[in-house]
Amino acid sequence: MEELLAHVWRTVVIYLAVLVIVRLTGKREIGQLSSFDFVVAIILAELAAIPMESLDIPIWHGIIPIATLGLLEVGFSYLTLINRPLRKLLYGTPQIIIENGKLLKHEMRSSRYNLDDLLSQLREKGYHNIEDVEYAILETSGRLSVIPRSQKRPVTPEDLGISTEYEGLPTVLVMDGDVLKENLSKINLSEAWLKERLAEKGLHPKKVLLATLNTKGQLIVDCQHDAATK
Repeated sequence: MEELLAHVWRTVVIYLAVLVIVRLTGKREIGQLSSFDFVVAIILAELAAIPMESLDIPIWHGIIPIATLGLLEVGFSYLTLINRPLRKLLYGTPQIIIENGKLLKHEMRSSRYNLDDLLSQLREKGYHNIEDVEYAILETSGRLSVIPRSQKRPVTPEDLGISTEYEGLPTVLVMDGDVLKENLSKINLSEAWLKERLAEKGLHPKKVLLATLNTKGQLIVDCQHDAATK
């Protein structure tokens, strides 16, 4: 029983340590990690596993390397913000794979990027013909950014000379039954105003799953159990 509790305690401590380090490294998705970040993530996982599996190793033998690696990652991240040569060395640079509808084979060879990967990523973005692409750029994360030819781009209201109104982002006022007071203060509204508007619909904040206020002043409410009410 004591051994089991020791494993649980070590797992919790290592988990919290890794969680802190990951939060410090910034808000990047797995698919947006550079090669440098990916290597750090692998090493971090290995360092975390060792003290969790073996009770013979003092837990601080695992915490110190994890903290050191995290500080290095954060330090290099700040340095790359102000040092372009270092950023280029650690993260690489985007490469143009297609230019004016033509494949740049030398760029594909230098990045070891094959045609199957290119065609697959183009299809995922809705482009089946290379001739429809003005530029395709292989980002440092491995994702492909595509700029289609002007004739292949979706028509916009601007192209048709149609004027549009500003939409903006809706403000979330209630989430999971909790009133978000900081959001109310940002738009200069009070909690009393919100409760009064909800009362008009026969609702209490605790009964609301999500309530948002759009830029037109419309309060849109989704109840915890009922269908959406507007």
